Amino acid sequence: MAEQTSSKPMLSVENVSKHFGGLRAVHEASLTIQTGRITAVIGPNGAGKTTLFALVTGFLTPSSGRIAYNGDDITGVPAHRLARRGIARTFQIVQPFAGLTVLENIAVGSHLHIANRAAALVAATEVATLVGLETMLSQPASTLTVAGRKRLELARALATVPKLLLLDEVLAGLNPSEIRDMIPIIRDICRRGVTIMMIEHVMQAVMSLAEHIYVLVEGHVIAEGPPAAVAANPRVIEAYLGAGAAARLAGGAYGR
Repeated sequence: MAEQTSSKPMLSVENVSKHFGGLRAVHEASLTIQTGRITAVIGPNGAGKTTLFALVTGFLTPSSGRIAYNGDDITGVPAHRLARRGIARTFQIVQPFAGLTVLENIAVGSHLHIANRAAALVAATEVATLVGLETMLSQPASTLTVAGRKRLELARALATVPKLLLLDEVLAGLNPSEIRDMIPIIRDICRRGVTIMMIEHVMQAVMSLAEHIYVLVEGHVIAEGPPAAVAANPRVIEAYLGAGAAARLAGGAYGR
């Protein structure tokens, strides 16, 4: 079972910005991730979502602002140290070790905390079962389908035993049937005690999984709240459909 959500957030992002020269990829973004929840970050392409993930997980250092994890300031702490503290992520572009088997790929993550080879392989096998890869353990990773690679990416992150797991478009490229199969896996991971922060463009999945949603546009959080409230927010509608879209929808211009 997942831990009960506490009043103290697991993750706090406070007025964080990241500039690349004159480009403001993330601009004074603030959000909190509560323990035991699935929280989603959505927004149009180029909104700064993946950059935000990179800042939280230590792959990039903020230009300004503060990031706290369980109350401790982790601003600028490198990724390998954050991984040991329980923060893991998947990547939008999946790149497994093609020359290794599925089991060996997952065991790479297990070795973060388990030095013994045999024990790491046992732990990796358990993770593979959790994500539905138990029948493919001896398969070369290079032979996996897109759906299989997505599961492998998820398994490699889970093998590091995270407390906070950031999923970067883990459903991208999957067909509707594959998405339906992945949703209960993600939900079960949270039930097992892993807090999840996810970037996703598959809105049906976001509405089904997330308890709280943040909307990022041009690097800035423009809205937040439970799924139904965010979906009905005029600023969110206009961010996705263009200026005046909220008024047109309210006037019945669509759906006739």
